[in-house]
Amino acid sequence: MKDGFIKVAAAGFKVRPGDIRHNGELIIDRVKEASAQGIKILVFPELSLTGCTLGDMYRQDIILRNSEKMITRILQSTSCTDVLFVFGAPLRIDGSVYDCAMVMKSGEILGCVPKKITSAYSRRAFSPYDDDPFEIVIAGEETVFGNDLLFCCEDMEELKIGVEISDDLEMAVSPAEIMYMNGATLVLNPSGMNETVKSSEMRRHLIRTATYKGDGAYIMSEAGTGESTTDLVYLGEKLIFECGKMLSEGFDEDMFTVSEIDIETIAHEKLIKGKETIETAEKVYFDIEPEDTVLTRHYPKNPFIPEDGAKKDERMEKILDIQAAALRRRLEHIGSKDAVIGVSGGLDSTLAVLVAVRTFDVMDLPRKNIHTISMPCFGTSSRTKSNAEILCEELGTDFRTVDISRTVKAHFDDIGHDGAILDAAFENAQARERTQVLMDTANMCSGIVIGTGDLSELALGWATYNGDHMSMYSVNGSVPKTLIKEVVRHVADFSGKGLKDVLYDIIDTPISPELLPSKEDGMDQKTEDIVGPYELHDFYLYYFIRYGMRPEKIARLAEHVFEGEYDRTVILKWMRIFFRRFFSQQFKRNCLPDGPKVGSVSLSPRGDMNMPSDMYASEWMEAMDKMDNL
Repeated sequence: MKDGFIKVAAAGFKVRPGDIRHNGELIIDRVKEASAQGIKILVFPELSLTGCTLGDMYRQDIILRNSEKMITRILQSTSCTDVLFVFGAPLRIDGSVYDCAMVMKSGEILGCVPKKITSAYSRRAFSPYDDDPFEIVIAGEETVFGNDLLFCCEDMEELKIGVEISDDLEMAVSPAEIMYMNGATLVLNPSGMNETVKSSEMRRHLIRTATYKGDGAYIMSEAGTGESTTDLVYLGEKLIFECGKMLSEGFDEDMFTVSEIDIETIAHEKLIKGKETIETAEKVYFDIEPEDTVLTRHYPKNPFIPEDGAKKDERMEKILDIQAAALRRRLEHIGSKDAVIGVSGGLDSTLAVLVAVRTFDVMDLPRKNIHTISMPCFGTSSRTKSNAEILCEELGTDFRTVDISRTVKAHFDDIGHDGAILDAAFENAQARERTQVLMDTANMCSGIVIGTGDLSELALGWATYNGDHMSMYSVNGSVPKTLIKEVVRHVADFSGKGLKDVLYDIIDTPISPELLPSKEDGMDQKTEDIVGPYELHDFYLYYFIRYGMRPEKIARLAEHVFEGEYDRTVILKWMRIFFRRFFSQQFKRNCLPDGPKVGSVSLSPRGDMNMPSDMYASEWMEAMDKMDNL
């Protein structure tokens, strides 16, 4: 349970309908197996003790009596395990029979949750229940019976569990939704829905929607192949979801479907979204022995980029559309028909030009109204200079070259700077001169300067204050470096040969500010050698801002994801730089130009990142120190 992770599983087995002893013994075996594997929460299918296809037989006295006897045996046989598990059983209470989810742990029945609705198939056998909880005695144990039960972990306060059964999920307002509103971070569903051509798709859609809207996790275990009798087929689908994302799926009845749910992150989602909460559920408390859960769940190396190819293309198009729509709105509002962009032959300025071209095409404005300016100086390489020119020729923009080296040297003379000293003034004077060229050119054509800086640079403060930091509208400000590369790659994939070739060469060019005289034609001053790999920084940024994770937890995820690529020492080295720079550079972000938000992470001071410029990073640095000393 370290860092909020808890190992969970959906279980199944080949049920023998009506064979209570057989089914009960398999439940016991599975719980013991789960305990040995460090699984803390386990879900079996609906009515797994008896089978879910007995029809009118659920009202038979022998079924009801022997079910209660086997519940007693299950309690006794699992008393030494530390697994909270749920299985289905029929219960006779006050003259009615209910389809129940038995919630057990360490030899105790924590609660019995009855099904709220009954289908036409089961209506003759079971009574629905939708009323207040009350105390009952089952297998000689006092427990609580009712729908609105919230099982709360005393050792992990964010872990709050709700239960719904099978197609209760399909109700207009499902028990899961009510439980999430009561603060549940996890809902368990022992289910017995039969399989049809669209049933799996519908289940996934409902669970995805419920967990996204409710900010929670969900485990479903469907009835398996042993139930496939007469007219209905059951396949034993098992699903684990978290906040709209599927973590694990399976159909193998002999295997657990396992994942680790991040309860801390779920609680953080509820906190930052500030959704309505209610207090209608009766709370039942339990404890779980702390355990350092080994991570097996998948995390993407590039969390800003979809891993599915079709979704990736769709996302790249959406980003371009958002950027273009925002730029169009600004141009229309101020009545401008010209844009000015500094082109370096690098990724950021390339995307800015591509966005401008898309915008001007939609507005039916000539591409020659996009004034693209190359401004070579002391460290400019022939490769980037050539790529900038070819890019603009292929796109048909107005291209010109303004060599700023003479002007910068004159500026050095004016301020008494020795041009041989390669300090911050030497580098930043070039960035500020470029900004002056762009701003004055925009004034000459009544246009606006389109900024090129990206989200990763803003996070690190890797920009010259009042140099490339400033523009009249910034289209890339919420797009991180790793994502910019993918957007450019997407455009290249759907372009003609000339444009495709230059875009791919830009993608393959090492990222460099090209501000220092170079021995290798601009390729020896590499940004990632100075501040660190952008794929690491974007990973840190995403989990730090999006989920508010502590440095220890981010490092743990990074070690898991980048195993074999970066060792712990390297990960901690660049993470320390990330946090130090992030907190020291807020003054630059607090005066950013306007720009469109394209994703869930943005550092705009006007809505997404309200933070004082002089906030101390001591808490984060102390956390880094502790990790360094481990």
